Amino acid sequence: MKKIIARLMAGGSSVILNDMEKQTENHADLIILGSGSTAFAAALHAASYGARVLMVEKSVMGGTCVNWGCIPSKTLIHAALFSHEAGLGAALGLGYWRSEVDVERLSSRRDQVVKRLRQERYLDVLQSFPGLELIKGTARFLDPRTIEVDERSFRADRFLVAVGGVPRVPAIPGLKGVDFLTSRTALLLKKIPDSMIIVGGGVIAVELGQMFNRLGTAVTILEHGHCLLPAVEREPAEALRDLLMRAGVRVVLNATICSAGAGGGVTTVSAEVDGVRQEFKGERLLLAVGTAPATEGIGLEHAGVTVDRKGFIVTDPHLRTSVPGIWAAGDVTGGMMIATVGAREGILAVDDMFNPGCACPMDYLSAPMAIFTDPELGLVGHSEESARQAGLDVVVNVMPVAAIPKAHVTGHTAGVIKMVADRSSGRLLGVHLLCHRGAELINAAALALRLHATIDDLATTLPVYPTMSEGLRLCAQGFSRDITRLSCCAE
Repeated sequence: MKKIIARLMAGGSSVILNDMEKQTENHADLIILGSGSTAFAAALHAASYGARVLMVEKSVMGGTCVNWGCIPSKTLIHAALFSHEAGLGAALGLGYWRSEVDVERLSSRRDQVVKRLRQERYLDVLQSFPGLELIKGTARFLDPRTIEVDERSFRADRFLVAVGGVPRVPAIPGLKGVDFLTSRTALLLKKIPDSMIIVGGGVIAVELGQMFNRLGTAVTILEHGHCLLPAVEREPAEALRDLLMRAGVRVVLNATICSAGAGGGVTTVSAEVDGVRQEFKGERLLLAVGTAPATEGIGLEHAGVTVDRKGFIVTDPHLRTSVPGIWAAGDVTGGMMIATVGAREGILAVDDMFNPGCACPMDYLSAPMAIFTDPELGLVGHSEESARQAGLDVVVNVMPVAAIPKAHVTGHTAGVIKMVADRSSGRLLGVHLLCHRGAELINAAALALRLHATIDDLATTLPVYPTMSEGLRLCAQGFSRDITRLSCCAE
């Protein structure tokens, strides 16, 4: 401040006033709305440019993934896996022990994991970067260069909107009278329900549906479409549906929800199934019908930012919005709702801000994703249909997981591996699989795809034997050979 006053006295008022404004606590080089994985990756990258960054968070630091999504859900899903594994062990002669689920202990474990990762991966890192500052409160745009947080205004030349998404709640008649669950509140239950109706047939429905089934809940899934996981290739999606149904999960397709109600400790959902009205009853109702952007109340209309018909922010390949100086990344844009993809988008947005023209657009085709059922579902690259729509002449091979020797060692023989390749060059275009440790296996497939590998490259690799990763080689070999006529370690 003394330096500013001295320079004012020296007569450089117009320049000094600008310096003075930029040195106040209310001005930053970049203001980020949100503090989740997308926002945090962007903030750290902006700090490497020497930028002063403000992050504004209305809730708990870390966003959905660490607090309400990936980490807590996978912690509980993994815990439920032990019950299933115990049953497999009993079939091998190891005995079987089971008592009532200790929900309090499960909850404590979930909370410990969340708290530790939030502290180590977010709060501690924040403290180590002096150029980063966290502002608690709800941000709202006043204009394209100003936000308000609890009656304090902050200005910047650059903004990144990374507020994420929230569970979508459909307009169902009678729903207001039901104490329904979402993907967030379902993970906070203090009691495992005896029965549960799940509306929706996507990722949340199958992950949590299987989890609750393994914890002793009678689960019914009501899906509006003709298949579970409509965005997933048919073969692994159908294999998962069959597996869930064999485990006792009731899967009802072509179900149009008509109404919901509750009374006497029972929730009733009325649905039209293939033209016939039916009623489904359960102790609890879980809504798993997708994600809505968490943009309510942040003043996008005051900034002039364009959104689509579902409220997601529209961006170009460089994550720029319709307003110069405002970028958006992560779930709020409605693209691939994966933590790693959002983080990469945040980094690319920052590169575009501080070094325009340096960054390539996001390569979504090489980004893998997984659905954490058991077995796990992994996918990367083109589907068979999308490859054909892109004008490619494709060849496909689908192999049962039972063809992998390690599957028989572990007892996990359910599932399929599907590869999509270019017919003329043999270049790998996509891999879609449902198999034990599939979330790990898909990473190798993503690397092969990113490096423009061919199916011959995969067919001649030398994986450790016996491992599940051998499935990639076997499936690649299956394009040109009958793998049932190969010995265990044959080339």
